[in-house]
Amino acid sequence: MRILIANDDGYLAPGLAALVDACSDLGEIDVIAPEQNASGTSNALTLNRPLSVFRAANGYRYVNGTPSDCVHVALTGLLERRPDLVLSGINNGANMGDDTLYSGTVAAAMEGYLFGIPAIAFSQVRKGWADLEAAARVARAIVGQVLAQRPSGAWLLNVNIPNRADADHLPRRVTRLGRRHASEPVICARNPSGEPIYWIGAAGDAREAGEGTDFHATANGMVSITPLQVDLTDHQALSGWTAQLGCGDAR
Repeated sequence: MRILIANDDGYLAPGLAALVDACSDLGEIDVIAPEQNASGTSNALTLNRPLSVFRAANGYRYVNGTPSDCVHVALTGLLERRPDLVLSGINNGANMGDDTLYSGTVAAAMEGYLFGIPAIAFSQVRKGWADLEAAARVARAIVGQVLAQRPSGAWLLNVNIPNRADADHLPRRVTRLGRRHASEPVICARNPSGEPIYWIGAAGDAREAGEGTDFHATANGMVSITPLQVDLTDHQALSGWTAQLGCGDAR
């Protein structure tokens, strides 16, 4: 078993070390993570400059790029052997609902999935790394369970773990993504030259957080496990748009 582990908080993040340590007995592990925090970079690949790979004192390798860069470089030239599983995390904060579209943590796992490799993204619900060891035990248990059952084909799971000392004893629920309200307005300021600058506002509150969603599960003391896919096509709207635009059969 060969496992590739990445993240978006950077190669020095406590969550990365916790995930690596928790899974160390499951097989041969390669760690390739961003040099710096790359939260919110989504699936971005760096195309306007070359990338460099360095090795840290602890043996981890790190890339001066995005989480997707890390996994892409690993799978297309850096690793001699293709991994059997890609893991990402443990992220410092939740990746639920609409946030998954922006998440570098989810993107790193998704890059593996796009190459046909099973992948799992792990996040803690609250920032600050509280009860990280318990979250790592949850991650280890889930990875061990899926490896024992070996689901066929490529699949992508997004796991959000409450920050609790008993997290590894909490029930787990397979969920769907909830929805958030729009983000708060940008925060306007001035740079030292007096020119306007803007900080992206905070994420909005949960809008669709009913039973069955990732928001509902974690708010009620459960570990949320959401199967994801990449197809963004609005399949139900295909025939309507075909008729409205006179495009013929979309099949």
